[in-house]
Amino acid sequence: GDGKATKSKKSSTKKKTTGKGAKDDLKKVEGIGPKIEGLLNADGIFTFKQLADAKIKRLKDILEAAGPRYQMHSPDTWPQQAALAAQGDWDALAAFQGMLDGGKLKE
Repeated sequence: GDGKATKSKKSSTKKKTTGKGAKDDLKKVEGIGPKIEGLLNADGIFTFKQLADAKIKRLKDILEAAGPRYQMHSPDTWPQQAALAAQGDWDALAAFQGMLDGGKLKE
């Protein structure tokens, strides 16, 4: 068979499929832990780009649906953080997270 030829194309930069390799570590966003990452994944958010494009209301709905322990989390800054992460701008993300407290902007 000639099925082996396709395997060498693993290093394509644009990943459109949500296969195993296309997931970002959403826990890099302050305020997101393993459980919340699981909730986001279940709702179809796997990458920083998807999270950056997500509406705050959708994120709040995901947390609301997950129960009381999650409703205290504030997703207001997640898309902003994810946008920086999606660009690979880790310095800017670190600086932004320095102004945050548990994912919320400090008062």
